Amino acid sequence: MSDMKATVEPVSNGFAVTGYEKIEYGFEFLDGVFDVQNPQLAKCYQKWQRCLAVMDYNIFTLYGKAIQAYFDHHQIKLTIHKTMIGEKAKTMETLLSIVDSMNDFGVFRKEPVLVVGGGLVTDVAGFACASYRRNTNYIRIPTTVIGLIDASVSIKVAVNYGGCKNRLGAYHAPQHTFLDFTFLRTLPVGQIRNGFAELIKISSCADKTTFDLLDKYCEQMITTAFGRLESSDEIKVAADKICKAGIYEMLKLETPNLHEIMLDRVIAYGHTWSPLHELVPNPPLRHGHAISIDMAYSATLSRKRNLLTEEDHMRLLRLFSRAGLSMDHPQFDAPMLDKATAAILRTRDGKLRLAVPISPIGECVFLNDVSHEEMSEVLEVHKKLVGQFPREGKGLDAFVDASDTGYNVHDASAAGTSGAEEKQAESNQTVPVSLRSQKPMDQQGRLGGDVAVRV
Repeated sequence: MSDMKATVEPVSNGFAVTGYEKIEYGFEFLDGVFDVQNPQLAKCYQKWQRCLAVMDYNIFTLYGKAIQAYFDHHQIKLTIHKTMIGEKAKTMETLLSIVDSMNDFGVFRKEPVLVVGGGLVTDVAGFACASYRRNTNYIRIPTTVIGLIDASVSIKVAVNYGGCKNRLGAYHAPQHTFLDFTFLRTLPVGQIRNGFAELIKISSCADKTTFDLLDKYCEQMITTAFGRLESSDEIKVAADKICKAGIYEMLKLETPNLHEIMLDRVIAYGHTWSPLHELVPNPPLRHGHAISIDMAYSATLSRKRNLLTEEDHMRLLRLFSRAGLSMDHPQFDAPMLDKATAAILRTRDGKLRLAVPISPIGECVFLNDVSHEEMSEVLEVHKKLVGQFPREGKGLDAFVDASDTGYNVHDASAAGTSGAEEKQAESNQTVPVSLRSQKPMDQQGRLGGDVAVRV
């Protein structure tokens, strides 16, 4: 939540306004947020005796009955807007379908919308809340690794536009965020890898202790869903240390610069060329794979300048490979680098501000003097180098699939819920037409037919 205040005073030729914005929001670790024995979430809605929840459709399929039982137990009327938001459906049309549901629900000025899902869902629904009456409260419950340690740690909310990631958006802090890592038990392994990349980003540039833990337990973190599936106490302890340290480090880096006034940002490592390259392939790359390609290439550039030792460079590349993350792609080429560089220069006010890891691991510097010739030379070196790794630098589960394209619905029967049971549970809920649409995006990144209707 935020509160902006200012004062005004006359000056010689007009008026001067001076003010500040006070922001307060919290993060609460709570395993079993929808367990009826945990009243923390319900207390946020007792005043209203009702709740509008924007929810990922797969989350509804897996947890819908438990969520409904939770609100029934606490005597709070629940209305659900179900949505599938992948990169292809991270659009203004999807946002407006959420706004339609907010309008139909009749959200009061200070009433919080509940947002449950991965980073894409919290991004778009958060932007809908930022737009509706310019400042609607919302509560986040992220359900993926990226959501838990990255997207829901930031106050940035956005949609894609014109083939570019997050081109339209806002800074809109939530009222509260519940961090429930038990959701990772049902997260596909491809999405675990996807989020692992963000932890490499944070730790390799800012937290060597966490990087060492990722390096030591890489495979176990992925196969056990960060200790949430069957695993030893050692793995569970390591997973908790990694995730909590990653979140804390992100907050330390984000909070002094919430509105990104300072453009030299450590957490922009891996986000120089990836915002364009992520959406170039068809189907698009998953976000973690797009930034891992960017990070691996940036590390090779750092090595060429002797900012990163060969030992640290190879250690970093081996970690990407062991995690099954991408380090290269055929369309990651010189023309794409040129186009993405031109785009990021506008975003970063005319400077490259390229974050690269340096030795010792856990630190970084920013480069502004990288020429086209150097980029091309390093790209050639990088492709030859990663070509010697397993899979020639290609990632596992690298591209968005039926679980995150924004069109396909998780099979209810696979989650132990019959179609009849799901249909019974769908009363008093909304669903966007885009769930049944497979229309491609136009040149502005718009997807047709994405409006909310009652079912």
